[in-house]
Amino acid sequence: MGIQFEGTPHHTTPLHSTRLGCTSKLSSQLRKTASQFLALLPTMAATSSSADSAMHDPNSLKTRVCIIGSGPAAHTAAIYAAKAALKPILFEGTMAEDVSPGQLTISSNIAPGGQLSTASHVEDFPGFPQGIPGVELTDRLRTQSTRFGTQIFTEKVIYVDFSVNPFKVFTASRTVLADSVIVATGAVMKKPNVPGSGKGQSGFWNRGVSAYAVRDGAAPMFRDKPLAVIGGGDSAMEAADFLSKYGSKVYIIHRRDAFRASKIMQSRVLNNPKIEVMRNTVVRHAYGDAVGETRVLAGLELQNVVSEEISDLKVSGLFFAIGQEPATEFLEGQLELDADGYILTKPGTTLTSVRGVFAAGFVQDRKYRQAVTAACTGCMAAFDVVQYLQEMEAEKEKSRLFSIQPKEPRRLRKRWRSN
Repeated sequence: MGIQFEGTPHHTTPLHSTRLGCTSKLSSQLRKTASQFLALLPTMAATSSSADSAMHDPNSLKTRVCIIGSGPAAHTAAIYAAKAALKPILFEGTMAEDVSPGQLTISSNIAPGGQLSTASHVEDFPGFPQGIPGVELTDRLRTQSTRFGTQIFTEKVIYVDFSVNPFKVFTASRTVLADSVIVATGAVMKKPNVPGSGKGQSGFWNRGVSAYAVRDGAAPMFRDKPLAVIGGGDSAMEAADFLSKYGSKVYIIHRRDAFRASKIMQSRVLNNPKIEVMRNTVVRHAYGDAVGETRVLAGLELQNVVSEEISDLKVSGLFFAIGQEPATEFLEGQLELDADGYILTKPGTTLTSVRGVFAAGFVQDRKYRQAVTAACTGCMAAFDVVQYLQEMEAEKEKSRLFSIQPKEPRRLRKRWRSN
C-alpha cells in the first residue's frame, strides 16, 4: 500500500539517479581558521550528542518529511505533504529581537513568513484581484498548512546532517530525524558595503540603517524624518513608496541613470511628491550623532559617479533595497551550491545532490523569483518526496525478500546425509 493523496494511490515513474556524495559539516569547517573551528566545537559536540540520543530515544521527534522555511514554497509543500498523510514538521525560523534602547527590532535570521512578509502589498498573486498585504498572505498560507495537519515550530534551524538517512535537523532546543527534507528557506536581503552602515560601535545598523523598509519603516525614530533608499529595482520602488507614508521626505539613491524596476512601479514613485530620485549617485559613508547615550544615523556623504561631485544628505534612516541572496549558509558542506549560494537541483525537479533532500522556492531559483513560482516548486517538492518515499519502501521490501533464505526440505536433507 503506497502513500496516498486523499485516498488515491499516487503512481509515479522511477526517479533518475542523483549524486549521493556530500562532505560533512566538520570537513567543511576544518578548512576555516583555527579560531572559527574552536568556536564551533561546543555546538558540534552538542549536536552530535543530540543526534546520538535522538537515534536511541523512542520518544524523539521523527517525521517522514521535515520542511525548513515559511514562505509560499514551504507552506505549499506542507499542504501537499500533509494531504499525503506524511504529517510534516515545519521550522519557520525566528525573529531575533534587539531590545537595546533606541535600537530597532530587526531579524538577521530566517524569519517567519520569509521575504513575502516584508512586502507591503502583493499585487500579482492569483486569487487576490485587489492585492493583499504580504503579512496577511503568509498568515493565510500558514493557517492552511496547519489545517491539514502540519506541525509548525517557530525555531531556527542551526545545523543539518544529510550524510546518512534518517537526516538530522537541529535547532537550539530539539533534534528531528527525517526520512526526507525539503529546504525552502528563501532569500535574505543583500547589504552593500557602505562604510558606517555595519554593526558595532562604528556602524549604525539597527540604529537608523535597515534592509527591511516594510518591517521597520513605521518605527517612531523614522516618522516625519527624511529617509533614503538605495536601489533601482522593484524592491527599492516599493520601499520608497511605503516609507513616504511615514517619512517627511524619501530619497532614492541609484548608482545608474536608468531603473530596473517595472514601468508601473516607476510611475508610482516618480509621481509621488514626497519622493526625490538621485541618479548616478553612491553613498560614500554614513555618519551619526548622539541621541542620549546612543549614536544614531544622522546623514550620508554622497558622490555623483559622473561629475564626481561630493555632497551631504541629512537623513534619519537608510534602507537597503538592492536585491536578495539565498539563505543557505547553514547548508555549507551538506548540499551542492552554485557560486552564489543557490542550491543546485536537477532540471525539471526539486532533487538536490543528496537523495532524499529537496529544494523549493527562491533558494534554488535565480531566474523567476516570484511568490507564485515559489508555490509551484513547493508543490513539486511534495510530489518528489512522495515518489522518493515510495521508492524507499519498495527498496526495503525488495531487500527484505532477498534476505529470506529458502530452507531445504527436511526429506531432501535426510537423503543427502544418507548418501
